[in-house]
Amino acid sequence: MLDKLKSAPKKTVGTKQTLKAVEKNQAAVVFIAQDAEEHVVSGLKELCRTKGIEMVFVPTMKELGEACGIDVGAASAAILN
Repeated sequence: MLDKLKSAPKKTVGTKQTLKAVEKNQAAVVFIAQDAEEHVVSGLKELCRTKGIEMVFVPTMKELGEACGIDVGAASAAILN
C-alpha cells in the first residue's frame, strides 16, 4: 500500500494538510503512523471514521516519511482523489 503512496500524483504530507484534505472530501486513503503521538492524530482518525475514509496504519513515522519522499518522519499522509 505504501507503494501507492510513493507513486501517487497528488498527496498530502503532515497532519494539518491531511486534515484539510479530509475535511474537503479530497482524500481517498489516509496513512497514519502508529508511533505518532495520539494527540496529534486523534482528530484525524475521528474525522476519517465519521466520513468513512479508509485508514492505513504504518508502523513508524520514519517509514511514512520515506514513502512520502521526505527526509523526516511524518505522522500522517493521504492520497488525494
